[in-house]
Amino acid sequence: MHNLAINMAKLGHQVTGSDDQIVEPSKSRLQQEGLLPEQLGWNAERITPDMDAVILGKHALADNPELRKAQELNIKIYSFPEFIYEQSIDKIRVVIAGTYGKTTIISMIMHVLKKLGKEFDYLVGAKLEGFDAQIKLTSTANIMLIEGDEFYASSIDMHAKFHYYHPNIALISNIHWDNFKTVMSEEEYLLQFETFVDTIVPKGTLIYNKDDSRVQKIVGETRDCRINRHGYKLPEYTINKGVTYLHVGEEEIPLKINGKQNLSNVAGAYTVCEWLGIKRDEFYEAIKDFTSSIRYLEFVASNAGRVVYQDFAHTPLKLKTSIHAIKEQFPASKLLTVIELNPYDVTEGDQLIQYTNSMDESDVAVVFVNKNSIKEKNIIIGNILHKIDKVFQHTNLVILTESESLVAYIESFDSQGFNMLFMSSESYSGINMLNFADRFFI
Repeated sequence: MHNLAINMAKLGHQVTGSDDQIVEPSKSRLQQEGLLPEQLGWNAERITPDMDAVILGKHALADNPELRKAQELNIKIYSFPEFIYEQSIDKIRVVIAGTYGKTTIISMIMHVLKKLGKEFDYLVGAKLEGFDAQIKLTSTANIMLIEGDEFYASSIDMHAKFHYYHPNIALISNIHWDNFKTVMSEEEYLLQFETFVDTIVPKGTLIYNKDDSRVQKIVGETRDCRINRHGYKLPEYTINKGVTYLHVGEEEIPLKINGKQNLSNVAGAYTVCEWLGIKRDEFYEAIKDFTSSIRYLEFVASNAGRVVYQDFAHTPLKLKTSIHAIKEQFPASKLLTVIELNPYDVTEGDQLIQYTNSMDESDVAVVFVNKNSIKEKNIIIGNILHKIDKVFQHTNLVILTESESLVAYIESFDSQGFNMLFMSSESYSGINMLNFADRFFI
């Protein structure tokens, strides 16, 4: 929302906003642009009849006083995705959807188009290297790249966000219902994607991952003859001395990324670019130096044949997949994996049990739960440790609860012949990853 506010102000619109909490970096960026509210909180008097529209974010609930005032005054109320559609209605809208891989695929497309000097607008879910903001809207670009979200548009609108974009080109990378992070039922979750296919404009194009059985099933059940369908598969590849090479005809294209998920993402990104008129040679020349989005297997450092990667761990499946990718890329090396768990995923309900066997492929497993982030004093850390040990049941399992003890463990670890993967859904407890890697290499 703050990215959108800044973008619209730069286009010359008069913009105001409200929230009950504004944190960094949003606060500093809004202040720099003169858009930071003088007071936090909601005040119905801020909503006046001369307003052209109100854009409703997920944070504002249905009983919000400013929302109610806008409804009373019959001011046009947009959900975030509705407004994005209105601003891109005359553009070629490319919507990247799927349970995971969206950010990586769209960042690959953005990387290629930027290298080729193509103008485009975009909406992404994370700050990407080489791009100043998460949203860019202009009056000149004729392409709009959108990271499609399958969750609810707003507190008063239970439609999925990506149902509003009406793509000219749509991609579905995969569909994986996971009750670890998904509040919808499995049936409801799958329905979001079925409906998404129906929102593609006539003569539009659906690009889909033929290796994903659920995607294949939904594509088979939504046989709309008005749209084109173009499937893609995991490309052929080889790994030599830690470098992945894509087989493209007679050529072998060296990449700076690894893992089957990333290679599948490359195939999806290529297919989108192909429909945008990018030639094959142009795409593969541009993708050679793509490193990664911030969401998947980010290289940190290397030393004497050892490598350190960091990754974003939001589900047990992601943890397992990332471990497998590193082991496949470096089969001659052992792997030390550190997973930082959110303490509330450990203490609440049956979340933790879903991590069973998720670290089995790693040679050494470290589970880190920062006890300083547990606010409730009545939670007994010993009970947490017992639950973790019982679930993971790894033959080489270490459980740590303080960042200092984690750093000390890494310093004392004999890293000869080992690589390291550090995964977190938090902020690595403030640990500087470059310094952390240096301690691993000691």
